[in-house]
Amino acid sequence: MKKILSNILVCGYVLAALFCCVSCDSDLDIQQSYPFTVETMPVPKKVAKGETVEIRCELRKEGSYANTVYTIRYFQYDGEGTLKTENGIVFQPNDRYLLENEKFRLYYTSASTEAQNFIVVVEDNFGQSYEMEFDLNNNNKEDEKGGAE
Repeated sequence: MKKILSNILVCGYVLAALFCCVSCDSDLDIQQSYPFTVETMPVPKKVAKGETVEIRCELRKEGSYANTVYTIRYFQYDGEGTLKTENGIVFQPNDRYLLENEKFRLYYTSASTEAQNFIVVVEDNFGQSYEMEFDLNNNNKEDEKGGAE
């Protein structure tokens, strides 16, 4: 009887050791890429030629990884104007610029009397991107005066 209990106990130890060895995984699963969005405050829908519109933005991340780098770029497909950062960097279409802060402001200055449409894209170094589209109509006050008379 002692021998049977001893064999069962040894088998139990062997099974427990085997279970511990099998359940261990030496590969760590470290998540580096986290989804993100960019929230903006409301932007005026009309802008006159020479007028500047402020676009307040905030990067919202679902997680954080120390080595994540964010860039920003824009492309204007209707109208004419310039987009620059709060520290004065004027964007060239489709050039990437380092996004240094999670809260940032962009300034769009109209150079057109027509409707203006442009896209701003924020990307991380893992290939994820978030796209914002801005549609601004002309706010020509002289046209409004002529139509009201």
